[in-house]
Amino acid sequence: MSVRRVIAVFGLFALLLAGCDGPSGPSGGGSTAAAGPASRPAWQAVTLPAPPGGAGRLLVRDAAACAGLWFLVGGVVDVSGGTRPAAWTSVDGTTWSVLPVRADSFYGKQNVLSSVACRDGRAAVIGAKVGGAHGYPRVSTWRQVADGALVEVQASFETYGGPKAVNVSRLAAGPSGWLIVGNRSAGAASWVSSPAAADFALVEGAPGLASDAAGVTWAFDAVATSSGWLAVGGLLPAGRIDRDPAVWSSPDGRSWQRTVLPGGPEYEELQRVALADGVPVAVGLRGATFGAWRQEAAGWVSAGAFGRRSDAGVPQVASLVAADGRLFAAVTDGARYSVWVSTDRGGSWREAALPSEVTAGADRDVAVVAVGDRWWVAVDDGSRSGLWWSTGVGG
Repeated sequence: MSVRRVIAVFGLFALLLAGCDGPSGPSGGGSTAAAGPASRPAWQAVTLPAPPGGAGRLLVRDAAACAGLWFLVGGVVDVSGGTRPAAWTSVDGTTWSVLPVRADSFYGKQNVLSSVACRDGRAAVIGAKVGGAHGYPRVSTWRQVADGALVEVQASFETYGGPKAVNVSRLAAGPSGWLIVGNRSAGAASWVSSPAAADFALVEGAPGLASDAAGVTWAFDAVATSSGWLAVGGLLPAGRIDRDPAVWSSPDGRSWQRTVLPGGPEYEELQRVALADGVPVAVGLRGATFGAWRQEAAGWVSAGAFGRRSDAGVPQVASLVAADGRLFAAVTDGARYSVWVSTDRGGSWREAALPSEVTAGADRDVAVVAVGDRWWVAVDDGSRSGLWWSTGVGG
């Protein structure tokens, strides 16, 4: 089971506890996106070269850009179902080349790379492969070295696995180094590394971050801010069956301060976070819809809502990025993937048509990255993967 599927399964269990129908509209005063046809960006297809190692279907999972460089990560699955890690890079977002990947461990050689971040033109990556006696994801991290290759970082099994493991979620880059957020049996957890990304230290059971008498915590994503790190997720209060949205702030990724946002009677959680013109905006589940929350001078406020989840599967936010005054969110409502755009820091949203239809299901994904007035969408529909770019958001 992949890292993202672990999140999906847990989310489904929690949604069932909360009641699958949910409310008929958003909470907290946010407005649902107006009905109407989706905008249609003028998508331009990008050719991704085949990685070495033999024929197979490309898997694309995540993308990032910084310092004039672009990175795309995923893997290759061969005809027998075997997988290996793969990555690509570009200096202009249009012409891409294969990034060498050097694995050392048995499971590292089978990793599918799921989360990438970059700082100062260098990338770090999380990958995983399901395996072992219990069928858990075997997680590896990867760092980019001087010759440009991604190399596997050696770590003890219990750094990401072991009897207290739950999941490893997302990787973020910041001025001080790197941060991973995820979850252990004690609740939300973090892993911290220096700029070299050569070693991640596990922080579990941290006061404020981990579960406590107030409730059970769950962390999904993080972003670097001017004062350190900001993580987002949810809190299941003691005696309740629905989560409330929660954020955590930290100067160093080790000590954390929790803020639980006002929640309604429906299930709410923050699944992705990005900085829109320096302002943190998080997107997650808000009852029967997706919703945005924004940090303002007086605190966090509920912003706009969009979409509506399907009873067909597990809804989740797959990707959230910001550039040039716009937010781009890729989500699945449980039946299909869609991409939504906001130009007012999450206050209102409009759907933008994907270059191809993507139904929800195993081994399918949509990821977004944006730089300036251009944005890219990486699509895996379960049978093929591709990368497209566009400017604007279409008519």
